[in-house]
Amino acid sequence: MSVVQLRDVSKTYGEGPTAVHALKGIDLEVEQGEFIVVLGPSGSGKTTMLNLVGAIEEPTSGSLVVDGIDLTTMSEDERTEFRRAHVGFVFQFFNLIPTLTALENVQLMAELVGKNHDDSLQALAVVGLADRADHFPGMLSGGEQQRVAIARAMVKEPPILLVDEPTGSLDLDTGRQVLAKLREVSDVHHRTVLLVTHNTAIGGMGDRVIRLHSGSIASIQRNERPLTPEEVEW
Repeated sequence: MSVVQLRDVSKTYGEGPTAVHALKGIDLEVEQGEFIVVLGPSGSGKTTMLNLVGAIEEPTSGSLVVDGIDLTTMSEDERTEFRRAHVGFVFQFFNLIPTLTALENVQLMAELVGKNHDDSLQALAVVGLADRADHFPGMLSGGEQQRVAIARAMVKEPPILLVDEPTGSLDLDTGRQVLAKLREVSDVHHRTVLLVTHNTAIGGMGDRVIRLHSGSIASIQRNERPLTPEEVEW
């Protein structure tokens, strides 16, 4: 079952001769539970695609349906509610609140969606950080902070996890730990993961690899045997 459907989706910033065509006529379907890696250089449209699927931005044209909901017909309030209930976000720079513990960072999101303390603890346990619940972000390694960010996204139990350059500020070993948790989200918890990165090595662990170039899909490749995170080298 498709949980993400883009039909001839384009996104343009500005007008006239200075307009920037960030995405051009994108056609893509993503199935439930798929682990999709979107590759491309800076400016290829990767983050724009993620922002459209997450209802952070609106397409200029085309049809965009996510989790059975047509995002092109929604009001801003409806888009906010959609982001809260249907997608989890994981960003490169964690965006944790430094004055809150790991558990409190997760709880802040949990309370927005009616989850409780136990749900937050369970989310930390899923990423292997139950024993670090009372630690502040400054007391955690970069990889641990990223795993807290994954727990914060997962506590909502969203069907779709949108991940932007999750290993960009991490070393290889730490990056592999984060990738392993993201792969677990897909394989064990049956969530759809849409991960964008400029790191071509990570493409090997995707079920499919979408390559963007200048706002268009250059290729779509299916990996018959996706690499394990331990096999990824960069």
